[in-house]
Amino acid sequence: MQFPVSKRPPKVSLVKGLLCSLTLAFSWGAGIPSTLAAETVTIRFGPFQQSVAIADLEKFAKTGRLPEGLEVLSPFLTSEIRELLTKRFSVDPAFADKFVDEIRQTPIGKQILSSLGAAIPGSTVDTIQLALNLALKQVNGLSPLGFLRAYPQENVTVDATQVIGLAVELNPSHIQSQALGVLLERELSAKSKTPFKATFDPSIVGNEVVQEQTLNFYDRKRNRTLPVDIYWSRGNSENPLVVLSHGFGSNRRALRYLANHLASHGITVVAIEHPGSNAMSVNKANDAANLGKLLPPTEFIDRPLDVSFVLDELAKLNTQSGELQGKFNTEKVSVIGHSLGGYTALALVVPEVNLEELRKFCKDSLNLDKSPGDWLQCSAASLRDKKLRLQDKRVSQAIALNPVIGEIFGKKGLTQITQPVLILSGTEDAITPALKHQIAPFHQIQGEKYLLTAIGGTHLSISDPASAAYSIVKERRGEEARSLRRLTQGASLAFIKQLTPEAKTYREFLTPAYAQFLSTPELPLSLVSELPTSIKPWVEGSRE
Repeated sequence: MQFPVSKRPPKVSLVKGLLCSLTLAFSWGAGIPSTLAAETVTIRFGPFQQSVAIADLEKFAKTGRLPEGLEVLSPFLTSEIRELLTKRFSVDPAFADKFVDEIRQTPIGKQILSSLGAAIPGSTVDTIQLALNLALKQVNGLSPLGFLRAYPQENVTVDATQVIGLAVELNPSHIQSQALGVLLERELSAKSKTPFKATFDPSIVGNEVVQEQTLNFYDRKRNRTLPVDIYWSRGNSENPLVVLSHGFGSNRRALRYLANHLASHGITVVAIEHPGSNAMSVNKANDAANLGKLLPPTEFIDRPLDVSFVLDELAKLNTQSGELQGKFNTEKVSVIGHSLGGYTALALVVPEVNLEELRKFCKDSLNLDKSPGDWLQCSAASLRDKKLRLQDKRVSQAIALNPVIGEIFGKKGLTQITQPVLILSGTEDAITPALKHQIAPFHQIQGEKYLLTAIGGTHLSISDPASAAYSIVKERRGEEARSLRRLTQGASLAFIKQLTPEAKTYREFLTPAYAQFLSTPELPLSLVSELPTSIKPWVEGSRE
């Protein structure tokens, strides 16, 4: 994904990056109290250096007025920087020690500790951990000012040029998700070693011969052409119809392996190309240097409408003579979506999308420390609608793979879902971090639900190995993610079969034992219908 480049003056961005990086680091700590507390901070920008009393920064953060002596920093101390100085990162105090223990074991956590050592000249691992531990235990949460106050020296010097990369490449949600992966992996290793036994494996290709056909549907009302790939066989036409929705900047072939797999088991699959958010539309906006149009806000409405329109057209095809006659069970539909397609799938089963909560988040909380998924969903904030009602009653269940969820459904939107939902997450997904975009939303859902988690999985791990997908971060794809794709195939088939008379036969493949059966040491896998007790505090800690 690509996002607009900041046009702020370089030094302002530098200061902001520094403060964001300090916020990122607040998930760390040791357990030793300190008797010292910093009173001043010296900020270095290459040859530029300025010392500031922390008390003066606190006054500025509280009142917005620059105390005497801070005039030299007036170009940098904007209202935005003022907000960052007091920005809080909340962790349940009762869960803080566990949080610290888990985060320190992750590669990204070790990277942050090393980077902070370089950013604070003369510091040691002990002094950094002392300060972070004290800041972490503050009742009202952690803030950059709290960290500076807790530093165990009278003055703390910060080299801003050493930490800007942290603010650009890392975000707190990603860090939390990686730490959560350590805990999940430990739980998996404690499971029973009894081998999983079944008479067959739904991740193995079926016996039906798959045929593929491409059609183009034109929606005159919206002036929108929708190419679709249809995968079908001579199998049972009473099986549910499956619709695939691709992610932002992708195309309808991104989950081709999954479409072929389901069709080989007698399920008709229709993969839709969304013209306003596919690879072609994103490339056009990028080539025209019109980054503001990378994702039109109307796509959050048009994508679910694309699915509903295609279902209308397929219902017409059912009555027409030809090979596809009667092939589309449009009254019993499963929608599978990846990333922005995951939002699409969920929007079709959620009675209402509350944009007011999203607008508040985008106005008050959207900073450089947020993930690309957070920025992406804020494209919808400019829609005039207060609420969106995009539900289609023909959609009987939804599968959301690494979905963009975040704030877009609000705090209660997902609680209204009555259809079964399966969500997939990857603990190293930096685009839509697992904790905020998948695990916390999963916890909201009250009805039948499943959470499939790949410990070490990334945003594109479940994409077709043959697809040439571009990403702004390092991805775990191809052969090293093969076990996850197998579980996605098997669990998806078993989930879809719950809408058929064969539901009981496939139920055992929606269990932790089946995920463990397909797990590898390199990519441990988890499949649960409720969050483990040890995970629930992370959900609370992830809320701002």
